[in-house]
Amino acid sequence: MFKLTSLNLNGIRSATSKGLEDWLVQSKPDCICVQELKAQAADISGRFEELAGLKGHFHFAEKKGYSGVGVYSRHEPSDVIIGYGSHEFDLEGRYVELRFDQPSRKHLPKLSIISAYFPSGSSGPERQEAKFRFLAEFYPHLLSLKQDRDYVLCGDINIAHQEIDLKNFKGNKKNSGFLPEERAWMTRLLSEAGKVDVYRQLQPSTTGEAYTWWSNRGQAYAKNVGWRLDYHLATPAFAALARSEHIYKEQRFSDHAPMTVDYNFTL
Repeated sequence: MFKLTSLNLNGIRSATSKGLEDWLVQSKPDCICVQELKAQAADISGRFEELAGLKGHFHFAEKKGYSGVGVYSRHEPSDVIIGYGSHEFDLEGRYVELRFDQPSRKHLPKLSIISAYFPSGSSGPERQEAKFRFLAEFYPHLLSLKQDRDYVLCGDINIAHQEIDLKNFKGNKKNSGFLPEERAWMTRLLSEAGKVDVYRQLQPSTTGEAYTWWSNRGQAYAKNVGWRLDYHLATPAFAALARSEHIYKEQRFSDHAPMTVDYNFTL
């Protein structure tokens, strides 16, 4: 099995101070996609190039203490792609892709593992418009990628797709993360573009157990007033190899929970 985890760190220094590396030693993922590093290259150097024996590859934001994504892998990639060619959003450190190409491999001879961090629009109309711009230009990138290879995109998508993906869906229909336009984008990706929401493939009707993010306000975590914002979005061939999933909630490293899927292949 290939164990693949995704986690929004809400700051790599904060998450590691709360025991993330010890948990990785115990859980033994082959690969972990991380988002919201809130760090630059100088902060990573000498401290976080590796975690639990996994080597990191990163896309840093230009702005200090903001965004940033990474993929820590037990296996050496054939290639590393930093950014997806966006004039606007590559400056924000939102995309890193590891390619593992091996023509002799029976399943997925050309595959990519992507860590992505979609913008949040919750801070106001300006950022919501930026989020819409991101969705508009990211969709064709995912389409063009499928022409060449199979992939799984892991990350904080900042969209709850269905009503079962958040606790208070009635009160959030006009809020960022559950807007009709955002949900329609996800539907289009999964239907017209043919991508697979791997968690929902394995757990089509789970509600409260599916949440991966909780607000730090009030008693959201204690009361499980959460949202499912973290995904594995895969091409059908990649998704077909998914066997089991687990959202780890016994210990908190950030305001998100690690989401792991076991896939039936090896690199």
